[in-house]
Amino acid sequence: MLIQILCVGKIKEKYMRDAIAEYQKRLSRFCRFEVVEVSDISIPDQASEAEKAAVLKKEGELLLSKIKSGAYLICMCVEGQTLSTEEFANRMQQWEISGVRQICFVIGGSLGLWDELKKRADLRFSLSALTLTHQMARLFLAEQIYRAYKINRNEVYHK
Repeated sequence: MLIQILCVGKIKEKYMRDAIAEYQKRLSRFCRFEVVEVSDISIPDQASEAEKAAVLKKEGELLLSKIKSGAYLICMCVEGQTLSTEEFANRMQQWEISGVRQICFVIGGSLGLWDELKKRADLRFSLSALTLTHQMARLFLAEQIYRAYKINRNEVYHK
């Protein structure tokens, strides 16, 4: 299975890139895992609603262009469904059993995700009711994917 985290912007902090790379390495024994970044669109400090909508659309179109046909699309968004770790692991297992060959998790930029992209999602998912930076969301998502594989294979993983 290919699991992809598709996101807006690059991570500048080395420690954060290193942490995500560590989970990418750990996941390599279970699946193909990749993080794909698209450029973030700059937005003026006092942007109008129309300017914000234009940025969301541009970022959304960039993200859509990277989503492979047939991928199971999961939009990470604040209004998405929350799942416990065990529920998430169960879903991952169900997708694998049902023959899903690619899962694409999408994390938007500072304004969130374009509505048209969210409409295409097979699932809207939220990691937490807390507000997280987009960089933290990438790391936490990678860790939860890894944890799901460990749970589903009955392998020990620290609590």
